[in-house]
Amino acid sequence: MNPSFFKNLGPINVTTIKKHIDCDVHGLSDETNFVDFSSIQTLKKNTLSFLVDGEFSTKTKYNEGTIICSDSTRKKFNGDNALILVKDVQLSVAILSHVFYRSFHSDEIDELHKPIIGSNCKIANTAIIENGAVIGKNVNIAHGCVVGFNSIIGDNTSIDCNSIITNSIIAEKVKIGRNCSIGQQGFGFAMINGNNINIFHKGRVILQTGVNIGSMCTVDRGSFKDTVIGENTFFDNLCHIAHNVTVGNNCAFAAMSGIAGSATIGNNVMAGGQSGIAGHLNIGNNVKIAAQSGVLTDLNDNKSVMGHPAINKFQYIKNYKKIYD
Repeated sequence: MNPSFFKNLGPINVTTIKKHIDCDVHGLSDETNFVDFSSIQTLKKNTLSFLVDGEFSTKTKYNEGTIICSDSTRKKFNGDNALILVKDVQLSVAILSHVFYRSFHSDEIDELHKPIIGSNCKIANTAIIENGAVIGKNVNIAHGCVVGFNSIIGDNTSIDCNSIITNSIIAEKVKIGRNCSIGQQGFGFAMINGNNINIFHKGRVILQTGVNIGSMCTVDRGSFKDTVIGENTFFDNLCHIAHNVTVGNNCAFAAMSGIAGSATIGNNVMAGGQSGIAGHLNIGNNVKIAAQSGVLTDLNDNKSVMGHPAINKFQYIKNYKKIYD
């Protein structure tokens, strides 16, 4: 199933875009239509995406859809890409995200089908299950929980007290602790003269089979892609997973760990308590991150790091002994 959590207002043409942002268009007519506003990873024909300065890669082919970028990024393109040039990419993206999408209105939620609930479920009488939701078999939903409209909860999943699930697809055998927030708006916006503009987040949260989310954790939905937690990955209490993050299978993050936006984490990664991973990083498979470490650069497979900024574990210990022994 591919449930809808937001209204796509497309197609949006170039003329409409010009009314909302100051831009210079290359390789497009004013009648050109865009049916979606996507991440650069999912860019395809008739869609629009963006590249902020520094994100251009010569290893990537950008030949399907249209890209919003600055003039400095434009100079790096060798092909015949259709481009929309702007002075402030982040501001333009924030404005256009609200041109392409909006939230469901309450009357539209009322028109969705009544919740579908499988057999042998235990749902507390104070829990709220909104229209369009689909609940599998043998699901436990405790007091004070909310399952938002069109969300999907797989078989044998358990959600403890006061947790809020919206904009999410949750697989089988998932455990979610107390007071969690899954699927809310991520921390993405444009700052402009004290009048910040939020980027509309049209992504989802996807928790795959066997995921375990501890109490008081937050998992933000993606902006233009999904936030995805892989199979059998465990998060301790008080962890934060930001928008667009992808975490692989069989990972474990101890309490108060944080993963910043758009980071990609491999399989079998272990992270100690209060560790932090900066945004837009790529962390390989079988990586070990010591407690209170701050990861600020990409890490290849099988690395073991410690400290802030995180460096090779054994080099960190050696440096520490030189100072304190």
